[in-house]
Amino acid sequence: MRIEESFPKRIICLTEEFVETLYLLNEQKRIIGISNYAVRPKQARKENIVVCSFIKANTEKILKLNPDLVLGFSDIQADIAQKLIKQGVSVWINNYRSINGIKIMINQLGLIVGKSKESQKIINDIEKDIKIILDKNTKRSKKPRVYFEEWFDPLISSIKWVSEIIEICGGTNYCSSKDAESLAEDRIIKDPQEIVDFNPDIILVSWCGKKFKKEKMIKRDRWNSINAIKNNNVYEIDSSIILQPGPAALTDGLMIINKIIDDWYNSK
Repeated sequence: MRIEESFPKRIICLTEEFVETLYLLNEQKRIIGISNYAVRPKQARKENIVVCSFIKANTEKILKLNPDLVLGFSDIQADIAQKLIKQGVSVWINNYRSINGIKIMINQLGLIVGKSKESQKIINDIEKDIKIILDKNTKRSKKPRVYFEEWFDPLISSIKWVSEIIEICGGTNYCSSKDAESLAEDRIIKDPQEIVDFNPDIILVSWCGKKFKKEKMIKRDRWNSINAIKNNNVYEIDSSIILQPGPAALTDGLMIINKIIDDWYNSK
């Protein structure tokens, strides 16, 4: 058997980061099914069959497509994975939550499809951008306080890779002690007064696919006293960019947050 014959030829991606990575590796021909949240690149939705949302999947549809590998993310998709495994399907669930974990995922996926050199190049390019931003921020003395809101009811703070991006870009992230928690429920902010006391200079919002409504935030008790709100430094970031543990967060997501924090510095 040639080594190429061992690579999976019929891959279903239950989350968007795998779709984007396979396209970046020029291995999109292997994809036969995707999540309805997959929007990067744009043509992915036109070229592939949608088989799932994030927490629900059409198991019958997936089985009819006869995949030789299904890719998924986190404990949230454990039930989907279990159903498929019981039907004899090979499933790989990635549960990485950090920048380093995202890079490992890219590397591992490259190995799975025989594109290790190409995946390493993606990682090298990401690391170059991070180094440039880090070198710039060593010259800055003051760091803006940054609060990232992933959800509004209840309030949920940033996951680890987002917190790390904020720190790389020169910010001090709220609740960095909780960002390593894998479950969203462990990142719940039980008392919104904590954010008022933290008094962020910048607020970043990405409500998991739901459109941000600034007026809801302003109406929270005493939140109109927060610097970020008073100075109009509240920014929405598309969840398809920042809340998927893949290339988007470490390219476009990194650059968006870097610009926001740069603008804050330049306004001082």
